[in-house]
Amino acid sequence: MENLIGMYEALPLLMKVFWGCALFGSLFMVVQLVLSLVGIGDTDIDFSGDSLDGLDASGGMDLFTIKNMVNFFVGFGWGGVTFGNVIEADWLLVLVAVLCGCLFVALFIYLFKQLMKIASNSAVGAEACVGMTADVYLRIPASRSGKGKIQISIHGALREYNAVTDEPADINTGNSVKVLEQVNTDTLLVAKN
Repeated sequence: MENLIGMYEALPLLMKVFWGCALFGSLFMVVQLVLSLVGIGDTDIDFSGDSLDGLDASGGMDLFTIKNMVNFFVGFGWGGVTFGNVIEADWLLVLVAVLCGCLFVALFIYLFKQLMKIASNSAVGAEACVGMTADVYLRIPASRSGKGKIQISIHGALREYNAVTDEPADINTGNSVKVLEQVNTDTLLVAKN
């Protein structure tokens, strides 16, 4: 540990700044990631006053959020550390580090938008199933006396929903059914096909 402190103290001021941004930014990013995975850190503060989560009303992403500032400092710090031994002019090194920080922010915004597209494409409600044909996965008891399960292909993805029927007899596993209506958010009314 003393060796690390001694090496840090021997660095020029600019490299100390880069290492500080890289290490503290990375630590803060890991904390944000852990909090997001736990469900605590899903919101962010932006400085435009339009939203709390970094998304503007048009579905875009605000540039000045805490997460983006952390992303910038991580890219800035690691860019400066990485190119510190290659670029000798301090002004050029700072410029490259700033460009790395901006590139890092742009990359995260791009990845976030791609993830939002995937999430919006996969979020299909049960109401979209009405009129479609499905396969019975678990037996559906007769006359709405219980719930079974059906599997239905929507946009190339196999989905599973609870199902009830008004049929006088049970509908067994493997039978084909038609979806008549949505009973509630996760249950569909079906009839034998």
